[in-house]
Amino acid sequence: MEKIAQAPVSLSILESNWQIEMEDHATYRALAMAELDSRRRNVMRGLAAAEKHHADLWAGEIAALHGPLPVYHGNANGWFDVLAALPGGIDVELHRLRIHERSEIERYSKQSSTVTELGCQNVLREVLADENDHYKTLSSLIRARPPLPLLDGSQARIALEALLAARKKRAPEAAGWLNDAIYAAHDGLGSIFGIVSGVAGATLGKSHYVLIAGLAGMVGSALSTGTGAYLTARSEREIYEAGIARERRAVDYDESESLEVLALSLQVRGLPEDVAERLSHLLAEDKEVFVKALARTRGSISEENLSNPWVAALTGFAATAIGAFVPIVPFFLMSGFSAIASAAIVSLSAHFAVGATRSLMTVRPWWRSGLELTAFGAVEGIITFSIGIALGQAVGTR
Repeated sequence: MEKIAQAPVSLSILESNWQIEMEDHATYRALAMAELDSRRRNVMRGLAAAEKHHADLWAGEIAALHGPLPVYHGNANGWFDVLAALPGGIDVELHRLRIHERSEIERYSKQSSTVTELGCQNVLREVLADENDHYKTLSSLIRARPPLPLLDGSQARIALEALLAARKKRAPEAAGWLNDAIYAAHDGLGSIFGIVSGVAGATLGKSHYVLIAGLAGMVGSALSTGTGAYLTARSEREIYEAGIARERRAVDYDESESLEVLALSLQVRGLPEDVAERLSHLLAEDKEVFVKALARTRGSISEENLSNPWVAALTGFAATAIGAFVPIVPFFLMSGFSAIASAAIVSLSAHFAVGATRSLMTVRPWWRSGLELTAFGAVEGIITFSIGIALGQAVGTR
């Protein structure tokens, strides 16, 4: 009685299995007929025969449960027409087939607790083993595919520049050097504003003292920033060159090991195993490309991110000098408290402008970024001015 109660449920599952296997059989058979490569054609024929065998097994279990003879209702070519219409050719077809086999493995695995008949359980085990083999077979076909043609380096660069130019028209981006310039200007503005505030507080705004301290600080700060930017950029380039040399030696010593290292590194970054392996072999065809790919994935270093040391130095020097000169300007024209008040207004306005410009590098509103930097500048000015007053009273500089 229990088996009779379970039979209708099992029959519906078995009939669905038969329909799917027949559809897969038709798909692989159509793929084999359309395939020009002899190796892939033979593989497709073998897969088609295996799927027909699976359908026969399910038909036998349906008959054992006294079910009606199943009739195929699918397309004569299975879902071959859908595959053939996909852009990308055989590469996309093989990936879609492999995804389908994986879904079949999962579907049959779930049935192991639903279909309880002993004969069906035996068929499930056989079909699952075959479907796993199908998945591996399709994976080997994908890995054996010849590499896609690579663009010449100059062609790739031209194509990349065209795409980036189109993107910038839709959403303008700040130039790479602008970020360094903004921070250098802020450093110059902040440091000299502190010096000017302190000296002004100590001398009650005597312009000649403030100008001497401010101009000396401006030159020193600009030279220090420019030198630091130059040394940093040169150091980054030397680190990059050392990384390239290290990877080149590793490739010369054992290319197969380097190939495995690149494939595993790409997998760690999220690529599927088969894609990582194929991409690694593709990159390894050109030794210099291979070496640079290893350096990029292992050491996160790339030539595109390197700055020109002299450009970095000049940008840092000029931006720092301009930012540092702002708090000094009022003391060329006036002296005393009027100069102090004017310097505070000009400097805090410059803080706001620099902060607003910095929003080009972030997603924050320009006014919030500007107000934040202005608040920091105000706190800095009050502290240094207070210290200057205290020191002026202590040492008698007035």
